[in-house]
Amino acid sequence: MAEVSNLKIYISADLEGVCGVVDVEHTRREGREHDRARKWMVQEVNAAIEGALKAGAEKVVVNDSHGTMRNLLPEELHPEAELILGSPKPMSMLEGLSKEFDGTFFIGYHARSGSFGVLSHTYAGRIVADLKLNGRSVGEPGLNGLVSNFLGVPVALISGDQFAVEEARELFPGVICVITKEALGRYIAKCPSPEKARKMIEEGAFRAVNLLKKGEIETISVPSPVEVRLKFLNPGMADLAQILPGSERLDPLTLKYVAKDVLEAYKAVRAMIYLGYATIK
Repeated sequence: MAEVSNLKIYISADLEGVCGVVDVEHTRREGREHDRARKWMVQEVNAAIEGALKAGAEKVVVNDSHGTMRNLLPEELHPEAELILGSPKPMSMLEGLSKEFDGTFFIGYHARSGSFGVLSHTYAGRIVADLKLNGRSVGEPGLNGLVSNFLGVPVALISGDQFAVEEARELFPGVICVITKEALGRYIAKCPSPEKARKMIEEGAFRAVNLLKKGEIETISVPSPVEVRLKFLNPGMADLAQILPGSERLDPLTLKYVAKDVLEAYKAVRAMIYLGYATIK
């Protein structure tokens, strides 16, 4: 098989999975340590960019995918990358992703709602208790990765704690996994030095691009239709979210939605979450 050239890499960058991040003081805009965590975040993203470029990637686009989506410091981003900033975005954590890309990197990702892992949640920690696609609980690595695969773009790299990377490893054959910290509790982690974490990410990105060039990381088929089951933290959220056309109330906390494909499922999940947010007082 001939090697692929002129690779384009898409990076979705979150914050909870970054080395050293263990508390909401790091992740919330008003947190006392948020500005420090932002710097760690951009340094890990830069490590992934550098590794990709060293392996021969032609283009790298980064989507700031955490919270306000205005966390990455443009003046500190690698000069060879392009950055998507701001919120709300129609495609949220996957804004800008299309079939033109050859591989997706998930940097700073975290585990799903209800699982072990540092600051684990699924898109909205104050809203979502559990998300199932075709009967399988998924978090952001799984949901975002399945959408990426549906668009024809394989998930090539993920970094975060051991529980975040395990979800990706179980779903996406060949994905390069970089464990940047060992979760010991929801707000506790054993971390290497940030410098070592960045080195591991750079090496992982280099390996991932080389595997993509050889065609050794492929997409998986995403079966359709897709049954979504979204469980909320309280019934009031489901009360409002059920106005989404096509949704079905299964119990006080859970809505069901059957989508024609995983992209529609993704949009339905996000719409129900936004509706749930409207009930927070």
